[in-house]
Amino acid sequence: MLNEVIKSAEGSMQKAIESLKNDLGKLRTGRAHPSIVEGVKVDYYGTETLLKHVANITVSDAKTITITPWEKNLVKTIEKAIASANLGLNPVSDANLVRVPLPPLTEERRKEMAKVVKATAENFRVAVRTARHQALEDLKELLKEKEITEDDERRAKDTVQKLTDKYVAEIDKIAVAKESELMSI
Repeated sequence: MLNEVIKSAEGSMQKAIESLKNDLGKLRTGRAHPSIVEGVKVDYYGTETLLKHVANITVSDAKTITITPWEKNLVKTIEKAIASANLGLNPVSDANLVRVPLPPLTEERRKEMAKVVKATAENFRVAVRTARHQALEDLKELLKEKEITEDDERRAKDTVQKLTDKYVAEIDKIAVAKESELMSI
């Protein structure tokens, strides 16, 4: 019983870390990365489809993303989708592919993105605390049902708190690293 509650809480906290890394990976840092455009939706025969499902996305150099559609007639559609996605990018199409040069980030934009990193990290700290809260509620319920002793509950609460502290510290570390990455030129 206790191990299930603790494992469930740790699983939720681990998912929060993975989601944070995924979300922060989408933030542009001045270096080209496929995740910047992967989520752009393209009109694929009347269906909104993610770009990563209709094209090969590669990084040709530090400042350029190259998108090679699997069907040549999608080149113009992909170019329009990226231009209208509010990413601040200006794609250029060739015969068979789309090149997306990344403009340099201004200091003001870097500061805005640092604020986004802080807000995102705080949202995931809340998610970790919510997992802790749920675990503590489950422990109370187990104690109430007399399935565990008070000592077991106290030890489990300490374990859950240590997990919470560990994952919040990891979130802080990830956020600080992303902020420093954003602020470096």
